[in-house]
Amino acid sequence: MPSMIMDHETDPKIALRDSVGDISNIEIFNTQVLVAVYIRPQKTKSGIFLTDKTTDEDRYQSKVGLILKMGESAFEEDGAWFRDVEFNDGDWVVFRPSDGWSITVNGVLCRILDDIHVKGRIHAPDCVW
Repeated sequence: MPSMIMDHETDPKIALRDSVGDISNIEIFNTQVLVAVYIRPQKTKSGIFLTDKTTDEDRYQSKVGLILKMGESAFEEDGAWFRDVEFNDGDWVVFRPSDGWSITVNGVLCRILDDIHVKGRIHAPDCVW
């Protein structure tokens, strides 16, 4: 399925952060990364409506997430893997869905990933599917 530009009522980054709420009591260890899973809205910018089945599939197959928290040593591996790359809370990242541990945080679908399972950073969540 090609990527589609979605019609967002609110910036998806703001919407996810608002939905997850206070996570100050959650500690992520070592090289782990907590990401909120991006679930597309039902309407594209061009006016096409996606079915519930299509958007529900994002819960299992979404490859995009928003970094919420990182362990102290995330992305600090010696060697070439993360050379000259800096990730921050609030970055949109891509990953293979099966690489993360699926959990809900304050009712929001999230995944905990090992840092090496983050495959890249993107500017907007709709540019990848």
